[in-house]
Amino acid sequence: MVRTAETDSPSRPRGEITELLEAWGSGERDALDRLMPLVYDDLRAIAHQRLRLERPDHTLDTTAIVHEAYLKLVDQESATWQDRAHFFALSARVIRNLLVDYARQRKAAKRGGDAVLLPLDARLAGEEPRTIELLALDEALAGLGCRDARLERVVECRFFGGMSMKETAETLGISLSTAERAWRRARAHLYRRLA
Repeated sequence: MVRTAETDSPSRPRGEITELLEAWGSGERDALDRLMPLVYDDLRAIAHQRLRLERPDHTLDTTAIVHEAYLKLVDQESATWQDRAHFFALSARVIRNLLVDYARQRKAAKRGGDAVLLPLDARLAGEEPRTIELLALDEALAGLGCRDARLERVVECRFFGGMSMKETAETLGISLSTAERAWRRARAHLYRRLA
């Protein structure tokens, strides 16, 4: 889902996203204005993929999620961006937090009524998609993160960030085979917790 190379067009030299992230992290506020057009479509694709799995009457839309994520990312005053992969990993975490916060607010508004349901991706469960509670998924992920933070990050990249295995490995700075093993372990753990 996320571009694996920064040379998508002849006009964009390799590393431009990383350079802008470093400039932004160093305090150049105008770097963000130059960065957002380069990453906006990728952020929209991530948000769109996540919303496809939400209930049909969800009141958030792709644009709202991207704009909320943008505001959260801009608020990262002391961010030290390593590279574009790090940026998209953080974006996946921000989108996860936005959806979970929205689910909590909706549940609180209903005074303990039904929780927001989210179809669990077939890749995560290892079988046909089924509907699970987003808050239960977040709780299970947090528990998994306490045991093994890498496994939690793999799920964030894959499920909330829409990243391929190769992109996940690149983002986390691990080999593809290590990422695949972590994905299998995380998937098995979450499936047991949520079954």
